[in-house]
Amino acid sequence: MLCSLPTAEASPSVQVRIADLQKSFGAFKALDHVSLAVSPGELVCLLGPSGCGKTTLLRCIAGLERQNRGTIYLGGRDVSNLPPQARDYGIVFQSYALFPNLNVEQNIGYGLTGSARDIVRQRVGDMLELVGLTGSEKKYPGQLSGGQQQRVALARALAPAPSLLLLDEPMSALDAQVREHLCMELRSLQQRLGITTLMVTHNQEEAMLMADRIAVMNQGCIEQYASPQSIYEHPQTPFVANFVGQGNWLSFEGNGSGHAQVGALQLRLAGGVAPRAAGRLFCRPEAICVNPLQGEENLFAAQMREVTFLGNRCRVSFEFDALPGQSLTAEISASQLPSSGTRNIRVALPPSSLQVFA
Repeated sequence: MLCSLPTAEASPSVQVRIADLQKSFGAFKALDHVSLAVSPGELVCLLGPSGCGKTTLLRCIAGLERQNRGTIYLGGRDVSNLPPQARDYGIVFQSYALFPNLNVEQNIGYGLTGSARDIVRQRVGDMLELVGLTGSEKKYPGQLSGGQQQRVALARALAPAPSLLLLDEPMSALDAQVREHLCMELRSLQQRLGITTLMVTHNQEEAMLMADRIAVMNQGCIEQYASPQSIYEHPQTPFVANFVGQGNWLSFEGNGSGHAQVGALQLRLAGGVAPRAAGRLFCRPEAICVNPLQGEENLFAAQMREVTFLGNRCRVSFEFDALPGQSLTAEISASQLPSSGTRNIRVALPPSSLQVFA
């Protein structure tokens, strides 16, 4: 498990730098030697299951939790021991945390207390226009939809013009259709403003859709920190492979010939890589070829067991004739689906699609 990642020294090229952060709650270790660097203008998602430490990390950055050890730099400044109000960030919570007794205008302007009234009015108007809520100034949170409340919370966080935006599962209370739409809007807004953003989510689709880079967390550690494409196509640990997307696993033995021996199947690996004595192979469902043209490597006879229709794609469950009792899953376009009643198929596992894990 990767708990510490090399990071750059605090510099203008790094907006957020976390160095060897540790946080425990009694005997429970919430953060275990976490290091992370975020570039200016980047949107980074902290992705992982409940209890993995992602919200604790965000709260430590915000100063809402005090780390036991480690250092936090924002814009090259050590803020490890500063109170939240001295750290120059805006935050949107999962519950939005709007004041129910204040209208939209008052909620957005709350963080501008002390500024001249004309400046506050102008800034609130700018924020309302930015999030598409012009004309809603006098409404109260209870009169707004979930999506509108989220926009108000975002406008309030951005009103003081912070250098860092922190988002704690901001879409979790929304239904799927509204969530996807607001994800795209938020990403577009973040790019237009160029504001460095850290977002906590357990939803891998949100992370894939929005992030420049994703930090996949598990048991208080960062297991992989990379672009969405790299994390999906080249997971570094079994946890990342399992948590992000779907996959198939096959246990193998090395046979001394540069092939992986899976039961009665001999599978060639990319680049002629000699496998370990034993381990597991990982393969994404969409990388498996069903009834391919002749000439494909690792081509074997199989039996279809189940087909799930997914619109323009289908999920096909099958067993290799030479590997009875073990079911694998392929995902293919609906046009590639064998004709009704067909059970005998040919399946290829391209060497480039097979990743070796210990």
